[in-house]
Amino acid sequence: MQFGIRLHDAVDVPIEERLKVVKEQGFTCAHVALSKVIKENSVANSALTPGYAMYLKRLFDKNELDCAVLGCYLNLANPDPEQLKEIQEKYKANIRFAAHLGAGVVGTETGAPNTAYKFEEACWSEEALEQFINGLRPVVTYAEQMGVLVAIEPVVRHIVCNPVRARRVLDEINSPNLRIILDPVNLLEIYNYEKQDEIIDQAIELLGKDIAVLHVKDFVIKDNKLISVPVGQGQCHWDRIMPFMKKEKPFMHATLEDTKPENAVEALHYIQNIYQNV
Repeated sequence: MQFGIRLHDAVDVPIEERLKVVKEQGFTCAHVALSKVIKENSVANSALTPGYAMYLKRLFDKNELDCAVLGCYLNLANPDPEQLKEIQEKYKANIRFAAHLGAGVVGTETGAPNTAYKFEEACWSEEALEQFINGLRPVVTYAEQMGVLVAIEPVVRHIVCNPVRARRVLDEINSPNLRIILDPVNLLEIYNYEKQDEIIDQAIELLGKDIAVLHVKDFVIKDNKLISVPVGQGQCHWDRIMPFMKKEKPFMHATLEDTKPENAVEALHYIQNIYQNV
């Protein structure tokens, strides 16, 4: 498995220096959210030219890093037609960019049926799921045309809130260019975390063949809330997840989340040790 990090969790320096630091810390890939990392120049749709993508690709290659995920975490279930069109155009710009950057996937979460992109119980409705599928479908069609993979990330408080709904999205869109980013902690909340083994097993059973990237973090329960923390500081059962990944997903990208520059290496060593010893 190739372990990486979100670049916006790394040291806050220009990307040319940031990639060097990430490499020195022992990572082999990175998750890139352009607007959270690039401050020196525009990352508007019109700025995402082939030349810019190829410049970043040279930086990644120089530092022997893969771009595992190009993050585009916008709301494809936005009910406002004009806003949805703008969002879809942003995805298309990122897909074009990913084609020249050589990104593994363009990653996205799965939205909410409101313009604020905030949780409401309607997220879990049948109508919201159809709304998301309809918003995602043309994006995936465009990804097919560009030879790029799009990967959705199920999150318990978003529309695709569990493995069953994720499987349905995959089946309904039915595209080889649609894949899964699995973040086990994002499938957990205060009301279901005690069933994490059952949820992890279900995710692997229903989604395993379509998992393209793994997100790695941990969780603790504090003040009756589930809080994300760096891997190794909580109670996620990574020893239950890694045997499948080791056997079925050789050299897959796995990016750490919620780390800080001062604890990233410790978190990396923790998950590497679990992976090596399962």
